[in-house]
Amino acid sequence: MSFFIGKDREARRSYGFDEVAIVPGAVTANPEEVDISTRIGPVTLEIPFLASAMDGVVDVKFAIAMGKLGGLAVLNLDGIQSRYENPGEILSRIASASPEEATGLVQDVYKEPFKDKLIAQRVKEIKKGGVVCAVSCIPANAEKFGKIAQEAGADVFVVQSTVSTARHVSTKYKSLDFKKFCSEMKIPVIIGNVVSYGACLELMETGPAGILVGVGPGAACTSRGVLGIGVPQVTATVDCAAARDFFHKRTGRYVSIITDGGMTSGGDICKAFASGADAVMVGSAFARTSEAPGRGYHWGMATPHANLPRGTRIKVGVTGSLEEILYGPAKLDDGTQNLVGAIRTCMGTIGATNIKEFQTAELIIAPDIKHEGKIFQKAQRIGMCK
Repeated sequence: MSFFIGKDREARRSYGFDEVAIVPGAVTANPEEVDISTRIGPVTLEIPFLASAMDGVVDVKFAIAMGKLGGLAVLNLDGIQSRYENPGEILSRIASASPEEATGLVQDVYKEPFKDKLIAQRVKEIKKGGVVCAVSCIPANAEKFGKIAQEAGADVFVVQSTVSTARHVSTKYKSLDFKKFCSEMKIPVIIGNVVSYGACLELMETGPAGILVGVGPGAACTSRGVLGIGVPQVTATVDCAAARDFFHKRTGRYVSIITDGGMTSGGDICKAFASGADAVMVGSAFARTSEAPGRGYHWGMATPHANLPRGTRIKVGVTGSLEEILYGPAKLDDGTQNLVGAIRTCMGTIGATNIKEFQTAELIIAPDIKHEGKIFQKAQRIGMCK
């Protein structure tokens, strides 16, 4: 539904996670018996979680730990892992910087050139851990990095930028031909990020196995403030899922929708699936794990931009192990731990036995749902009102 926001100017109403709620079903199911596995092309994941390709979230050790727990961590090939032999020293410097120094320091350390041997080395280190290896880079580096990563044994390649489109106009440089790139790669390709039906549908035509949905919702991202762009994640996911279903009906090829960013709790993640997601990509929740390389800090992928940073370093703290965040037992009361348990329990309450059924859950517009009757939590700043 559109509304007039001024004379002859319409704007469509959109919704974020805090504005909707999932309606319990007429049939319930045993949470222990629901199937939460998902597929991205030929890759099957036991749990529908991807860890964001951010330097404060994923390194080799984290990727192996995530893989062993059933998910998929994406290593950022544009980051410090591909620039420094000993990234731990750089991570310590970023974590110890003051808020005023952080952005400038990140910009400075990311000036170090990429090293081809480190790209191959990181992939081989992850594969040595016996898990699926996924790596990411921006479109400008995709052709070069894709070949190196694929030859080193990578299983999934992600091409990610603030906004990705199948059509890119430039007279200054040659843009990446997504269709050519996807056809030449022998491993599944995920493309992101996108938030609209039309753009998503055009990207699906180029041949990816998955699409990342979300512009600016990440905890460390500032694109919405710097550029004024973005669509709230519920509406963005619903629109892109509709593109997926139309594309699948027309071509017979299924392209997974991966909601990327904006989820701070198990409830948000459940709403992403109810909106149509096949999987979710999460950053800040995993940055809070003891296995994350950021030492309790997290920064956006565009934070290092030399001219116009669109991210910042934030302190998220360390609240538990990766296993506790994913599987519990939860020690916190705010829904940020045991995320797998939250999905299973939610699916049970709506009677969904798998992700596809979860995607058909009834949603209602309910902007006050998180605060209704929560006066004591709000006054004491606990639980849902921290």
